[in-house]
Amino acid sequence: MTDETRSQYDHPLVSARLEKIDALRSAGVEPYPVKFERTATAAELRERFGDLAPESETGESAAVAGRLMNSRDIGSLVFGVLQDGSGRIQLFVESERLGAGFTAFQNLDAGDWVGAEGEVITTKRGELSIRVSSFQLLAKGLRPLPEKWHGLADVEKRHRLRYVDLLVNEQSRTTMDARIATVSSLRDSLTRRGFVEVETPVLHNVPSGGLAHPFRTHHEALGIDMFLRIALELHLKRLIVGGVERVFEIGRVFRNEGVSPRHNPEFTMLELYQALADYEDMAALTEELVVEASEAVAGTTDLTYQERPLSLAAPWRRITYFGGITDATGEPWDPTMPLEEARRLAEKAGVDPQPSWGVGKIAAEVFEARVEPDLWEPTIVMDYPKEISPLAREHRSNPDLVERFEVIVAGNELANAFSELNDPVEQRRRFEAQMEARAAGDTEAHPMDEDFLRALEYGMPPTGGMGLGVDRLVMLLTDQASIREVVLFPHLRPE
Repeated sequence: MTDETRSQYDHPLVSARLEKIDALRSAGVEPYPVKFERTATAAELRERFGDLAPESETGESAAVAGRLMNSRDIGSLVFGVLQDGSGRIQLFVESERLGAGFTAFQNLDAGDWVGAEGEVITTKRGELSIRVSSFQLLAKGLRPLPEKWHGLADVEKRHRLRYVDLLVNEQSRTTMDARIATVSSLRDSLTRRGFVEVETPVLHNVPSGGLAHPFRTHHEALGIDMFLRIALELHLKRLIVGGVERVFEIGRVFRNEGVSPRHNPEFTMLELYQALADYEDMAALTEELVVEASEAVAGTTDLTYQERPLSLAAPWRRITYFGGITDATGEPWDPTMPLEEARRLAEKAGVDPQPSWGVGKIAAEVFEARVEPDLWEPTIVMDYPKEISPLAREHRSNPDLVERFEVIVAGNELANAFSELNDPVEQRRRFEAQMEARAAGDTEAHPMDEDFLRALEYGMPPTGGMGLGVDRLVMLLTDQASIREVVLFPHLRPE
């Protein structure tokens, strides 16, 4: 290593480990070998030999590999804790057995990757172990792991150094495993019901399918601006038009908006669409998916979230959108109320209405401020204003509303569903109204999407659709208050 390269590592512990690397290479030992043949994981050994009595010898040899988390040296014997992707197992290292290699093992550091082979035994205390007959350094760790007793406690550092966080914080690994299980449950539940999984474009010509600020990028070869998708919706509906009658996607979406405990600019959505269904079918399906995920991950639907009981068991409570606002404010709210009356009641409720807002948008702001935070148990909020729902079908019994619901749990939106609008002429009218709102200053209004309109003109059957926030579901199932705890690599300001 050159002096210039070495100068990049000014931590004394790092410098000491670099010196060990130099010494190993001088002795003909490569500290970063190509491969190691592992024959068993820690979990597999515990499953096979977990019931052995203390001081048992199995006569079976196993080769294990993982990170050396710590070691205890008592002279002629070293106990090491090896952690692989499945768990931990002890290395029982004797000087008499290893001979000249014993000193080399003593020179290992916490954080080094090690492969070891030997007999599976239990110690006097009954700890399942590998009595090491040979070992190999697989990767020298230059940076020391966090100190044992204090660990990686700084929250921002845990999020920034997630690779270290997963090594030393069991809760972070448990949360990651729960996320994996949640996604698997959603996927399996839908596949059993005849849905097919697809992948749709991340780069869009038109940022459509939701009301949000997009991220803009530029396609050099085509010479056009494009947008990271803000929703999965309109491409999945195109597939419904194409004859794919039950379809879903679990994918990343991107919104160029604020960061908060429940918002990350990049997040994961499940969206699904079912031909010949409506929003009542979607309500039943949403309940089933969440219940099945809760049982798969937590083993129950009776949870504790932020020190409060929370039951996800069906059936869920139902309220209407305007009924919820009326109950929360003590004032009569209705989609046909005069605009000035809506402005007056909004100000009374602590909301400052903007000039471009209609009654529906004003109601939405009041709902978010006064109703949503107080909905704890899963609540299906039915029948939204048409103004804020340009892709939903008009309500079959009230033309001022649409057939849309949201599921609110613990004060947060979890899911959003429609009886989908499939009339291309009416959809064009809705888009035109959104363009007028955009011209009046509503930067989140839906843009015109001519290709989607063309798809509808070929005929889309009656369809129910639903979108569910996967990150927020994992938050509930793992009792996490911040979305950053359930996203492996949340967005942070540069160091």
